[in-house]
Order: sequence, then structure tokens, then C-alpha cells
Amino acid sequence: MNGFYFTRFDPAEGGKSKFDQLLNLFMQLITYTSGDVSETMQWMNELDKQYKLTDDAYGMGDFIDELKEKGYLTENNERGDPDSYRGKITPKTEQGIRRSSLEEIFGKLKKTKQGDHHSFKPGQGDEQNPETRQFQFGDMLEQIDFTESIRNAQINHGIESFSMQENDLSIRETDFKSQTSTVLMIDISHSMILYGEDRITPAKKVAMALSELIKTRYPKDTLDIVVFGNDAWPIEVKDLPYLQVGPYHTNTVAGLEMAMDILRRRKNPNKQIFMITDGKPTCLKIGKRYYKNSFGLDRKVVNRCINLAAQCKKLKIPITTFMIATDPYLQKFVQEFTEMNNGKAFFASLDKLGAFIFKDFESGKRKTVY
Repeated sequence: MNGFYFTRFDPAEGGKSKFDQLLNLFMQLITYTSGDVSETMQWMNELDKQYKLTDDAYGMGDFIDELKEKGYLTENNERGDPDSYRGKITPKTEQGIRRSSLEEIFGKLKKTKQGDHHSFKPGQGDEQNPETRQFQFGDMLEQIDFTESIRNAQINHGIESFSMQENDLSIRETDFKSQTSTVLMIDISHSMILYGEDRITPAKKVAMALSELIKTRYPKDTLDIVVFGNDAWPIEVKDLPYLQVGPYHTNTVAGLEMAMDILRRRKNPNKQIFMITDGKPTCLKIGKRYYKNSFGLDRKVVNRCINLAAQCKKLKIPITTFMIATDPYLQKFVQEFTEMNNGKAFFASLDKLGAFIFKDFESGKRKTVY
């Protein structure tokens, strides 16, 4: 006999299974530990002791087994020590972290097929406009709405003596939809974890959320991620959960030069740079030598940054700086840098960083560079 099986619904838990509840916590902690499964599980065990996350029916060992069964972890226990689990997260987990970051920072966005930044300007685009107009000299053949044009000809000349003239032709315009190429620069200098404040984790979450947003909502856009310390190098989206701060100075010049080089190769007319940093530029690479000065603002370093801001302006590449610092002299530098580029600057707190970036990214979808 067919029927229904009902389980207990707990409104406080949103109806989630024990595995789903623990998975959400696991996704949060794995970001903080930069992909270290062993450290993450140690944290979860401590939280379990304190807050009783599991019970006799479903323990932490059951959770680990289910993570492996569902493809979130791969076995990598070299020493065979059950107290020192050496598992490794899978691409499925990496995607889950990005989705979790997207929901946390940008809200629950639905996937769309268009994946483009709409503008208010009609033109030769790839989405049809419901409005039609009369043919004008210079209109393309593919813009003609033949169904409407034949109808006009029948009305104007009759069915028996059918003919089509220029004033019978109707044009159906298409809305122009812009594509955007974005480079996200992330400061991984040592100051991103100084003074007991974790600044790199919010930056990673924002990067993962932005990448997932572009993949799901704007798939025709491009996103490149550049990290900079003493040097600068590009990383893949899949590498973001493992990103860590190093014993580096802040070579903002190297980051900007790499971002500009990437955007030069992009064919999109709309290009932009987002830069997340908490400190002043303190480093340059001159030949094979590193020029460093962590005390105050070194004019030699600052001038190179200002010059690159001006070069980006000439290339029509706006720079939006998200500064996680409140020092007045640093804000003054960022203002000077921003004015030279004619870009934007946000002095964002860690909890508001994602909201600032999302708002700025979304507002740019209605801007088109010709």
C-alpha cells in the first residue's frame, strides 16, 4: 500500500537534516582554515563538546563518513591515525563553499540564462526588443521584421496587388547587452592578519561569492583573480579556499601591472579592477631587487601607484578600491589614487565588504563604454 512517511519538523532548524546542519558549519570553518580538513574537524569536535552538535544517533564520525560518501572529501590519511584525519576537500566542496559565500554575502540569487549586463541603450544586440519602428537608411537586413513588414504591405497595397516598398518595412531592434571583464586584486601581505584581526577570510569569501555570481548570473563576463604581496600572480577560482597570508610586504604596483596586462588581452569594451587591501603600498621590485619601506608612505612607491592609476584612466579601466583601514593618512593616499584614476573608493568594514562590492558590481551593469 502506497502512503507517506512523515518525519519530525523542527522550525528552529529549518527542517534540515543533521548532516546539512553540520555541512553548513563545515563550509564556514574550511574557509577560515584555508582548506585544512584536519584543523577544521578539530574545531568541529571542540564545538560539538561545547554546544552538543551531535548525539548518540548521529556522531561526528558519521558526519565524516557521509562527507566521503557524498563526494565532499577524499581519503588521504597517510599515517592511519584516526585522531589526525588528513582528508582533502573535492571540487564539489569548493563549489559548495562558493555557493555558501554567495548566499551569505549577496543573498539568494536565481540563475538566469542571459548572463549579461543590460543597458538602457537599444542597438545591435542579441535580445529582441518588442517595439518596432519604420525602416531607416543604414539599417541592417537582419533587423527587418518580415512578418510585420508583409502585414504592412498587405494593409497598404492590398492582397490582390501585393508589393513591398521601403515604407512598408519594419525594424525590430535588439537591446544591447554589455559584457564586463573584471580583475579582482587581493592583498595577501602580512598586515591582513595583524593585530588579531582576520581580514583575509572576508576577502576570500567576497572573491568566491563574486566568482559564483558571475558564473551563474553573468556567464559571458570574465573574472580574473590576482593576489599580491612582494610580487603578484594570478590564481584560479578553485584555489581561493586555500589562499593564505604570507610574510610579505605590499607590492600594489605589481598587482596593478598584472591586472592591466590581463585586461589588455580581453576583447570586452567594459573593463574594471576591484582592489581589496588594508594597508599602504610598501614595496617595489626594481630589476631583481626589492625596494621596501614599511614606515609611512614612501613617495617613490606612492608615485608609481599614482602613475599606474593615470595609465588605467587612459585605457578606460576604472579602479574601485575597497580599503579595510581607517588611518587618516592611508585614506588620504587612497583619495589621491582614486582621483587620478577617476575611480571609486570605499572605506569598508569587514562585515560590510561584500555588500559594498556587490552594490558597485551590480550598478556597473547599466554602464556601457563605446
